[in-house]
Amino acid sequence: MTNISTKELLAGKKHIHFIGIGGSGMYPLVQILHSKGYTITGSDNNEGDTIEAERAMGITVHMGHDPKNFEGADLIVHTAAILPDNPELVAAKASGIPVVERSVLLGAVSADYDKAVCVSGTHGKTTVTSMITQILMETELDPTVVIGGKLDAIGGNGRAGNSEYMVCEACEFVDTFLKLHPYLSLILNIDADHMEYFKCIENSIRSFNRFAKLASGLVLANGSDENTRKALTEIEKTVVLFGWDNSCDYYPQNIRMQISGETVATVFELMYRGEKMTDIELHIPGKHNVINAVAACAAAAELGVSPKVIAEGIAKFRGAHRRFEILGHKNGVTIADDYAHHPAELEVTLTAAKEMGFKKVWAVFQPFTYSRTAMLLDDFARVLAIADRVVLSEIMGSREKNTYNIYAKDLCEKIEGCVWFPTFEEMALYTMANAEEGDLVITLGCGDVYKCAKMMLK
Repeated sequence: MTNISTKELLAGKKHIHFIGIGGSGMYPLVQILHSKGYTITGSDNNEGDTIEAERAMGITVHMGHDPKNFEGADLIVHTAAILPDNPELVAAKASGIPVVERSVLLGAVSADYDKAVCVSGTHGKTTVTSMITQILMETELDPTVVIGGKLDAIGGNGRAGNSEYMVCEACEFVDTFLKLHPYLSLILNIDADHMEYFKCIENSIRSFNRFAKLASGLVLANGSDENTRKALTEIEKTVVLFGWDNSCDYYPQNIRMQISGETVATVFELMYRGEKMTDIELHIPGKHNVINAVAACAAAAELGVSPKVIAEGIAKFRGAHRRFEILGHKNGVTIADDYAHHPAELEVTLTAAKEMGFKKVWAVFQPFTYSRTAMLLDDFARVLAIADRVVLSEIMGSREKNTYNIYAKDLCEKIEGCVWFPTFEEMALYTMANAEEGDLVITLGCGDVYKCAKMMLK
């Protein structure tokens, strides 16, 4: 299946049904295939912004999972988050209609592009994929794009271009990125995540090594990340490194803050093998986004984009949706939202928030999956304590059942002054009753905690 193209997978197909159509990974595929004229339907359990956007495109989305939902479909696609005993998935597999997991469809799509840039890493995939896209939208390259978050420059999570170029996220969960066909394999970092699948970091590193070897053109990797360097063994393709210093090919120099009125930017010199390429002006906060920008600039440069266009693209980038996205202000309280759901991501996001001069930083966090919460419980407690106040929701289990006997109260008890609530309404009411003028409230998590932020604004 790994060498299949969309022409083969979609031959004779007119109606594609998506089980779990509201997922961030499904939406760009829906956008791309809808733009190519396919009839799209779908189903999901939860209403949300993505479902609303899909319905606005004229797509029929059913709430709840029922075999009737896929009537008339020629192909059925499901997310990895759909449990094997899901009644709609069980019926689909028994129906005789071809059924594939989302990553198979994405792999098939990527096989149709000679210059696919596939962005992998435990953290930062969406931001870097968005940055590369923003840069390429300044060129004539007309890329097809698949992003895990929304980007204003393309009006959503994805777009169908008319060229050999594609930019997409490459997720390591259950090795789905090994189904892709990258021209450029980009590795941002490798950290302990999805350990319920990998079991140990060494297995994760081995998978990233296999991903790197898939590149038909070159490998672009973080030379300042120890685990990433371990993944670069026995690679016969060209390997280009980005990182923090001149031990790498691309690196930042003279990093500093630049304040102009109410605008705060991080500026630095983008270096290539000891020579200055251009000055970069970055408008999203946090040291981690400097290295993200270097990675994106390096990828664009390796595709032949000029330093001038690279600088212009990054200067226009204001972040992907749900990546430290300022949603608004209420009674002098700034309300933001971020997708961070792993301790390493929470740490850099909350550290950046604490450096922004707010009176207090409130972390309103929705833990995602029982396995991650149980395995990294102490790490979650340590990094959430960076915030001044912490409010938790119950754990969102997603694809898992709670065989770990882990609950939000277990995390709450490890954080001084922390509180937890079973509903978003209670979380929003408590937070806005206690937050003060000058505070920052940031909702955190890869589930639907953004709904809580919207409640606070109301």
